[in-house]
Amino acid sequence: MQISFAAPGSAGPGALVLSVQDGGVLSAQAARYDEMTSGALKRAIEVSRFKGQAGQSIEVLAPAGVKSSRVILAGVGKGEKFDGNAAERLAATVAGRLLASGEVTLTFALDLPKRAKVSEAEFAVHVATGVYLRSYRFDHYRKVGDDEKVTLKDVIVATKTVPAARKLWADALAVCEGIFIARDLVNEPPNVLHPEEVAKRSQALKKLGVKVEVFDVAAMKKLEMNALLGVGQGSAFESRMVVMQWNGAPKRAAKGKEAAGPLAFIGKGVCFDSGGLSLKTGAGMMGMKGDMAGAAAVVGLMHALATRKAKVDAVGLIGLVENMPDGKAQRPNDIVKTMSGQTIEILNTDAEGRLVLADVLWYAQSRFKPRFMINLATLTGAILVALGTEHAGLFSNNDDLSKELARAGTKEHELVWRLPLSDAYDRLVKSKIADMKNIGGPNAGSITAAQILQRFVNKVPWAHLDIAGVAWQDGEQRPLTPSWGTGWGVRLLNRLVADSYE
Repeated sequence: MQISFAAPGSAGPGALVLSVQDGGVLSAQAARYDEMTSGALKRAIEVSRFKGQAGQSIEVLAPAGVKSSRVILAGVGKGEKFDGNAAERLAATVAGRLLASGEVTLTFALDLPKRAKVSEAEFAVHVATGVYLRSYRFDHYRKVGDDEKVTLKDVIVATKTVPAARKLWADALAVCEGIFIARDLVNEPPNVLHPEEVAKRSQALKKLGVKVEVFDVAAMKKLEMNALLGVGQGSAFESRMVVMQWNGAPKRAAKGKEAAGPLAFIGKGVCFDSGGLSLKTGAGMMGMKGDMAGAAAVVGLMHALATRKAKVDAVGLIGLVENMPDGKAQRPNDIVKTMSGQTIEILNTDAEGRLVLADVLWYAQSRFKPRFMINLATLTGAILVALGTEHAGLFSNNDDLSKELARAGTKEHELVWRLPLSDAYDRLVKSKIADMKNIGGPNAGSITAAQILQRFVNKVPWAHLDIAGVAWQDGEQRPLTPSWGTGWGVRLLNRLVADSYE
């Protein structure tokens, strides 16, 4: 799909989208086209229940007086409530209806509502972003019928600020591409995407200037990453750790804030989670190909940062394993010694993500001395009980970092909700025969998992994002995500970097 920006003018053939405010008030461009169609647009509003509210739309097919094959009137509601997220949802909803409609060209001739919370250029880019994200398809393994094939090829966004919009779009497109990479990784079947394959695909970042290192089992044994290796020892596919470095900070900043080290992003990459010997039910295993969504988000983020030449030093680390039952698999009651020297008593082999992250977090802080560490993981089902599918769980040892993440999440509509950490919860993972156990009991499951991770960060500013509720969706609950994997986290973390660290 080709997305371009052009100055407002008469639309050519194809579909045309115009905006209407709450109360059925036509925008300036909609009013102009209403005159060209001899009042057809107003008549369509009068005979319908369409009132211009956000989320509403009506179509006028083949109206006389214009070249457009159809005119879509899209509601923008009250201007003061209209923001970038609303613009994206509007564009995504319209594009979703037209992708396989037979239309080849789609033009958005929307007027920015008065008192809207975005600039003209930002408005245009949000529209483009909504269309682009909605265009995602994952059809690699199925035959697509003629009535499902995408026909829409050209999308034109009319704006008075073409140069500014094009400049902003370059960075936004980099982020969209990163989201697509993350979605693709999550959507791949586990017989295709095992740890070595994820590591192989991560190598593509080298073309963008990212330094990529892949650690095999032998290398991790030397590092004594026994917690990570224990999870994967029952699988036919060997475990891997991938380290991706983007060094984009200006040299003049070397003596300033950047001297504190790079920003570190760590992802859980369990390519399939059967539960190990603590075997999941059949239904519980469905979807466990997506247990590497944290790692996928980190790869997508590194693509976004490198493509837009982010002026920051960042490192992405992903621990890649497959958790399978086998004669060699780790057992309940095993004790593993982590890279940090701390020991963990394994009581449930299905609480494996925290074991993977424990070693990767320790390695990240030991080698890179980062300014902060943020890890993403589909860590607990308990987070769904607490927050559903609207927020990711946020746990942190640093108030400032937590506030920055919350602000970035609100801007990008990837919302986070902070939950507590305390010594009282920490006592729940105390073991009688090791430094800790890997589960805390029936209550506060997401919190006790985070308490375990906190033992491997020392005093480095750190945040843990439990994304089990937001990493994938069944159906199309979110208009920008027509897929199973959402790519959640790429936008949030890119915004965090752009707003607070560049």
